[in-house]
Amino acid sequence: MVTVTVSPKYQVVIPKEIRTQLSLKPGMKLQILRYGERIEFVVVKKASEMKGFLKGIDTSVEREKDRV
Repeated sequence: MVTVTVSPKYQVVIPKEIRTQLSLKPGMKLQILRYGERIEFVVVKKASEMKGFLKGIDTSVEREKDRV
């Protein structure tokens, strides 16, 4: 686990190991979500970059009779 410090300007530095693993680049946008006492950063991607990310998902869900 890596620990970071909040600066007086409320900034944090994302450790190099994490930046490398997530291929983060300067200028990329991140969404910040709060879950109770936890903060999560989520990379914002363009719709065109999302093409095919659900490939192989099981779509054989039984539908209700009024939804056919």
